[in-house]
Amino acid sequence: MSTRRLTWYLLATALAVCVYLYGLGSPHIPKNGDELVYAHITRLTAASGHWLPLQSELDHMRNTKPPLLFWQGIAATHGGADWSLWQLRYPSVIYTLLTALLVFLLARRLAQQRSGPGEVSPTETGYIAALTFLAFFSTYRFGRPFLVNPPEVFWFFLPFFTLLYWQSVAFDSRWRLPLLLGIQIGIGLLYKSFALIAPVGLALAWWYLHRRGYRVRRFLTEDAGKIVLTLAVALVLFSLWFALDPDPRAIWQEFVVGENAGKFGARGQGYLANLLWGGSSVWALLVGYPMNAGLLAFPVAAVFFVAWSQRGRLGAAETMLWIWMFALFIVFCAPSQRSARYLLDAMPGLAVICALHWPRIHRGFFVASLLFAAAVSGLLAFLAVRLQHEVGGLYSAGFWLLLATTAALLLFGLFSARHVRAVVNVVVLLVTLSLAAFLSPFDGARGSFSAETQRQVQGRDVWVPCNFRAVDEGYRFLLPGAKVHGYEALPSLGVAELSSNYALFAVQLPLDADCPGCQVLGQRLELRSRHSSDEIKRMLRGEVFQLLFVKELLLVAPQAAPAQPLREACR
Repeated sequence: MSTRRLTWYLLATALAVCVYLYGLGSPHIPKNGDELVYAHITRLTAASGHWLPLQSELDHMRNTKPPLLFWQGIAATHGGADWSLWQLRYPSVIYTLLTALLVFLLARRLAQQRSGPGEVSPTETGYIAALTFLAFFSTYRFGRPFLVNPPEVFWFFLPFFTLLYWQSVAFDSRWRLPLLLGIQIGIGLLYKSFALIAPVGLALAWWYLHRRGYRVRRFLTEDAGKIVLTLAVALVLFSLWFALDPDPRAIWQEFVVGENAGKFGARGQGYLANLLWGGSSVWALLVGYPMNAGLLAFPVAAVFFVAWSQRGRLGAAETMLWIWMFALFIVFCAPSQRSARYLLDAMPGLAVICALHWPRIHRGFFVASLLFAAAVSGLLAFLAVRLQHEVGGLYSAGFWLLLATTAALLLFGLFSARHVRAVVNVVVLLVTLSLAAFLSPFDGARGSFSAETQRQVQGRDVWVPCNFRAVDEGYRFLLPGAKVHGYEALPSLGVAELSSNYALFAVQLPLDADCPGCQVLGQRLELRSRHSSDEIKRMLRGEVFQLLFVKELLLVAPQAAPAQPLREACR
């Protein structure tokens, strides 16, 4: 690469690292609701003073995952003494950036094996692959929070990276490398589930069989034993959880039967109906890969057609990456619960494939991604203007400069056919950064309870609205030291009824709503989530602002005298 082009990619990589670190301690980052469940289990396990058994106050939510994630959280927070979202999350970002490094190295190695007109340099291919992986919205959404996905993606991509990076040496190893692969996979199982042995085992067997030219007898005599050794080592590592936990029967009932076997139970209209129709159908899973790509959905969809049109000329390594993607898809068609999230382990490989075909993807697909990015940036600007008008003093000049820079680079990409492929990932990362900057006021003084309010509630019972399990755990970061409880956030539940039951509680109201006669202890801005189907329809009709932003009041009701103890929500 030229010095100018190398500088561009180095700056783009630095931007990506900043994007993943910016706002990492925010309660409002894109995430999954399970994060607070895992934080709850980690906090109570750390407080117990023992690594096992895992602890929880949630109904049927104790051994929900193997222990490595919770041990990671305990270590990162120094045994719970430094309890913050940043401390819980920074190992996730490290895992994600390490995965991006593997993507860079593998794409560069595979590009060195290709030659021909129109091919970009191997180093540039590596940068494109790493930036594509980091620009996938699924990577940003699931690769930063305190979730199992960042270590899971790393540890299940590492074995396939190892095989493809060293190829002949790796595939021909009789026991050393299979043993190493088993350790890598076993660590991944201790983060996620023994069930991942199914797609990993299928992909490994398929890879070795493909390398043998589908000569079954040779595969059975020379390779089958290696795969058995790898999977056996992985399962032995996973079984250490049963051996070390003082209550292995609970692991069997809660994790094996409840968490894993339960995903095969019939839901709604039955297994076959769910397989063919609805949000958990096989068709919803089929579009999972472009959905995971977010703003890059159009180039990702295009690469499927490009690869299919050139299927006779695909290299062995790229074919194996496609096999890994198909293996995950095939296996996760079986459970009655299907989600694009189950395909995250294949996204690093998909990023490598995209980079290898980057010059052959038609420019129109990149333009479509830029137009998609423009629509998202425009929506952020519109909401910021409305919010600034309603509340005032939220956004600094830096936020508007970021939006202007994003718009300028976006326009440059739209009108420069030569540079559109180089700028599209950077534009997507800038849009992602703009989203985080848009949410930043909800993490500052306007989105938090004051230090004085936090001091006044320490050691007191505080009731907070709850619309999903463990939501009350998030309030422990907003009101440290308070005894937080959750009440069911029903639309019909008003201030008057809450005041009659709770002496100290939080309630969410529209921005322009008044609360006459209320004794307000604290106030902050908040984003509403998990809207009802009726509210989603109203938002589609244009009521986004009214239903998305609320103010949350912390109220004191000295006369509250509940007639009977109320059952906590969030459990």
